[in-house]
Amino acid sequence: MNLLFRLLKTLLLWVLRPARHGILEESVVRFRVWPNDLDTNLHMNNGRYMTLMDLGRLDLLLRNGSIRHVLRQRWYPVLAGTLIRFRRPLNLFQKFEIRTRIVTWDSKWVYLEQRMLRRGDLVLQAYLKGVFMGPKGSVPITELLALMGVVQSPPAMPAGLTAWIDAEGKLIRETRDGDAPPG
Repeated sequence: MNLLFRLLKTLLLWVLRPARHGILEESVVRFRVWPNDLDTNLHMNNGRYMTLMDLGRLDLLLRNGSIRHVLRQRWYPVLAGTLIRFRRPLNLFQKFEIRTRIVTWDSKWVYLEQRMLRRGDLVLQAYLKGVFMGPKGSVPITELLALMGVVQSPPAMPAGLTAWIDAEGKLIRETRDGDAPPG
């Protein structure tokens, strides 16, 4: 139930603060760790991080104005990959924020960075690779950017993101070629 309340909070704050961000501006949402976020180690469950990160990405879509184009076209965002590094735990009742930004894009994919911070200290850092899907399949991110009037070139890809994409490509090739380790 608290996820529903957090979703409603995200939507309500957007309605109350409807300022539009530029395509590369960072979105920030703030939450607190509640008892049903905890795992058996009494800190936030790894799966809950991912669920809350969804709300950070929703806030980004709301804040940069892309949500109206996405809904009008009957598109929906889909994650294709995530690289997460956990740095510190989040414990019961601690406040934290999720910072979400678009790092870059290519003809198909949009690459995001999400960070969780507690009192300014990094708790989690993640790179994400996503695409929009529509009635006819995947939608080039450039099509959404054109609808939004974004004409700028994509920023350079950071070295860490490039390394992850290269490693992911190797994993895909190994799996496709049957060289994956036995499961």
